[in-house]
Amino acid sequence: MTPKKSSPFPFRTMGRTLGGVSLSRRGLLSIAGLAGVSAAAAACGRGGPGDRNSNTIEVWTLQEQEQLEPLENAIARFNDSYDGGDGEDVTVEAVPVNQDNYSDQLQVAMGTNNRPDIFFNWGGGSIRRYVEQDLLVDLTPYLEEDTAWRDSWLPSVLNAGQINGRYYGIPLRGMQPVLLFYNQTMFQEMGQQPPATYDDLVNLVNFFTGQGIQPVALAGLDAWTELMWLEYLVDRIGGAEVFQAIADGEEGAWGHPAILQALQSIRELVDAGAFGTNFSSVAWTSGGADTLFASGEAAMHLMGTWEYTNQLNDNPDFARNDLAYANFPQVSGGAGDPAAVVGNPTNYFSVTRSSNNVEAAVEFLRQQMSSDEYVGELIEAGDVPAVADLTERLQSAPNAEFAIAVYEMVQQAPTFTLSWDQALEPDVAELMLDCLQEVFNGDRTPEEFVEELSNA
Repeated sequence: MTPKKSSPFPFRTMGRTLGGVSLSRRGLLSIAGLAGVSAAAAACGRGGPGDRNSNTIEVWTLQEQEQLEPLENAIARFNDSYDGGDGEDVTVEAVPVNQDNYSDQLQVAMGTNNRPDIFFNWGGGSIRRYVEQDLLVDLTPYLEEDTAWRDSWLPSVLNAGQINGRYYGIPLRGMQPVLLFYNQTMFQEMGQQPPATYDDLVNLVNFFTGQGIQPVALAGLDAWTELMWLEYLVDRIGGAEVFQAIADGEEGAWGHPAILQALQSIRELVDAGAFGTNFSSVAWTSGGADTLFASGEAAMHLMGTWEYTNQLNDNPDFARNDLAYANFPQVSGGAGDPAAVVGNPTNYFSVTRSSNNVEAAVEFLRQQMSSDEYVGELIEAGDVPAVADLTERLQSAPNAEFAIAVYEMVQQAPTFTLSWDQALEPDVAELMLDCLQEVFNGDRTPEEFVEELSNA
């Protein structure tokens, strides 16, 4: 969940291999704009509508080796063993799509009779339109009938893939919650503790600014890095239901008092110097915030779990000796559960209703996505899968201590809120990010943010 270098809506992975998909700035592209449906479909490895074998289940996925290899192995296992009982062989086939073009090609295909049978997605806003158009299979009855399958997933992650309380996606990758990373060596030497409350955080800001150290690294040139602050503060102040109402399109949801209070808290932090004075010119893609943090010029960094791998790759001594992490602090008097997390629960596979092999497609997801073999390959690749009862198996994972900590944090979380820019429709997400960046930069008041989004 890899980010595109200019993307405010990244698919950010735990590495810094950038070049992914931007969904927040995409529009509905016309068929003519992409030189025809058949051209787009051909780019995905097949011809025009009706070309494929009716007994082939096509799985659209990204051309990302970490995901592709375990998926292809799962497909091979399924193809070797599946018997639909009708005397006809059904074959699953992976269709890797370039990450830069994935969302555009998927949109075009979903508007034709040449839809994939199963397709990779981010949940939330990335599939909401398809759900509203009745293009996807409601997986709820299958999960209710097979409770062992349903219970094989961590509930907070499986539930994060819901649309209007119904399941349209099955987890397929690892989890990436947002953590508050901090320099434990610096904290210990200066007699400080990671913040347990928002008041503690404010005190730390004042302490570190007094020491001439920037309290928090922030790549403010990319608005999605700032969004993490709003997401957690709203969650801690008002609870996960505040944003859920926004995602569900409830009237007046942006006017919840928790939104305004969170934005006012952000301005308090900015004015206190929490993010330094030039955060608006620091870019995520150049690694500026990571470098600031690793060099000891900043004490903390709020970021997804990929921060750990980035630091391990780019600053291994810092990652091994100084890097520590904690959950976001609670807000005194807030309604939110301090164990709740935000970020990227995982990615999902969804099934299209127009598939000639819906039952076989669902059976593939049932047999393979939480299988021991598939999960083991994800762990070996460094992922932390969203599967239940996994702590013991993670002891053999690369960087096992960190993997287990992430897993247990999500396991204990009552809710796992999908990053807002992925949960919302792209046009609303873009407006939100633009307005939030203006709040951070002092060009828009919290009240003006609420008014603008309320009228969107």
